[in-house]
Amino acid sequence: MSKEFFSAIKGRRSIYGISKDVTVSDEKILEIVNEAVKHTPSSFNSQSARVVVLLGEQHDKLWNLTEGTLREVVPAENFAPTAEKMAAFRSGYGTVLFFEDNAVIEGLQSQFAAYKDNFPIWSQQSSGMLQLVVWTALEAEGLGASLQHYNPLIDKKVANEWNLPASWKLIAQMPFGKVAAPANEKQFQPVEDRVKVFK
Repeated sequence: MSKEFFSAIKGRRSIYGISKDVTVSDEKILEIVNEAVKHTPSSFNSQSARVVVLLGEQHDKLWNLTEGTLREVVPAENFAPTAEKMAAFRSGYGTVLFFEDNAVIEGLQSQFAAYKDNFPIWSQQSSGMLQLVVWTALEAEGLGASLQHYNPLIDKKVANEWNLPASWKLIAQMPFGKVAAPANEKQFQPVEDRVKVFK
């Protein structure tokens, strides 16, 4: 029913206060990700999405790696807020890394030359849908998450650390965990200014 669907959509928020004290099993988390990857649509049914799920010490390793990378580019005297962010993400239970496989996209570009310029755009659109599906499903299980973008700064280190194929392009990072602090109140622009109907 659409009512239940939109209830889950409305419940999905950017949650930055997260902890490792989750009651959802690893098996359930992986089931969510697997179902999302399998059923999220993609152009030409390309199925170009790739996902890495980091739990436990592997999750911590990602945010240690990210913090180390940022220390190389953010001046030390201004680093405190960044360090706080890294600590907040690291305090979560896990992180979902979203990738798109450029080998698949390039194959489609070769096969369907008339749409060559569109495939990278469609790939990003599909990834966005996948991120929303995973995010909403995690929320429905009582987990908080947010979406981060430290790519391309961390791309090479992530690929090397987890021995990922060179064709996998990192799109986004989603740290998640038990909700330790609720989201702030959300402000909405008038829907009538954003939607037009013609009959």
